[in-house]
Amino acid sequence: MRDYEIDVRGQPLQVKEDGNGPPLLFLHGAGGSNWSPMLKMLAEKFRVIAPEHPGFGRSKTPDWMLSVGDLAYFYLDVLEVMDLKGVHLAGHSLGGWTVAELAIRNTSRLSTVTMLAPAGCRSDEVPFGDIFLWDAETATRNQFYDQKIAEERIKLLPQADLDVALQNKATVARLAWTPRLHNPQLPYWLHRIDKPTQLIWGREDKIVPFACRTAFVERIAGIKLLPLGQSGHSLHTERAKECAEAMISFCGEHGK
Repeated sequence: MRDYEIDVRGQPLQVKEDGNGPPLLFLHGAGGSNWSPMLKMLAEKFRVIAPEHPGFGRSKTPDWMLSVGDLAYFYLDVLEVMDLKGVHLAGHSLGGWTVAELAIRNTSRLSTVTMLAPAGCRSDEVPFGDIFLWDAETATRNQFYDQKIAEERIKLLPQADLDVALQNKATVARLAWTPRLHNPQLPYWLHRIDKPTQLIWGREDKIVPFACRTAFVERIAGIKLLPLGQSGHSLHTERAKECAEAMISFCGEHGK
C-alpha cells in the first residue's frame, strides 16, 4: 500500500492506494480514514483508492465545505483530476451518503455504486443513533453487534490520537449536525442514480438503522439490497469477508 497526496484545485488530499485492476474509490465514514480488512480483500481484485476527506485527520476543514453535497462536488473534481473512468464507487456511513449525493449529480465516470449503511435518508419510525452525545466507549459499543470486537476496540481507546478524534467529530458536526445525519432533499433525487447500485446494511445497526433503507430501495431503479444479520454499523469491519465478496461479485457482474 502507498500513501500520497494530490492537489485537487488547490485542496490537498491524502490518499491510500493498493492493488491493481479496475478502479474502486472508497469514501470513509464519520470515524475517519482507515485501511479496513474489507479494503485489503478488495485490493486483491481492484485498484483501491481510499482518500481521507478534507477536514479529517490533521487537515484543516476548508471554508467551502459546508454540507455533504459540497463533499460530493469535491469528489467529482477528484475523479476528473485523477482521470478515473469506469469507477466502482463505494462508501460507508457518511461516505455512503456522499456516494449518493455524488451519484445524483453525475454518474458519467462511474461503473457501479455501492453504499454500506449510508446516512442521508432518515426513517420516520426509527431515529438515528445520537453519535454527538455518546462518549467514546458507548460509541464503540454501538458500532458493533459482536461485543467481543467492541471490547477489543475499547482497549485501544487510550492510545487514540485525541486531536484527530476531535477534528473528525468537529467536521462531522459541520456536515451533519442539522438536519441530523440526513438531507431532506436527497430522497427526491435518488431516481437520478442510473448505474447498477448495491446497498449493504447490518440489520442490527444502532447508528444508521436498517429502517433507513426504505428511501434508497424505493427510489433507485434496480437496486440490490444485501441485509446482513448479526451485524452492526461497522459491517465493513465486522463482516468484512461478506462485504468484500458481495462487492467483488457485484462489480464483476456489472463492470465494463
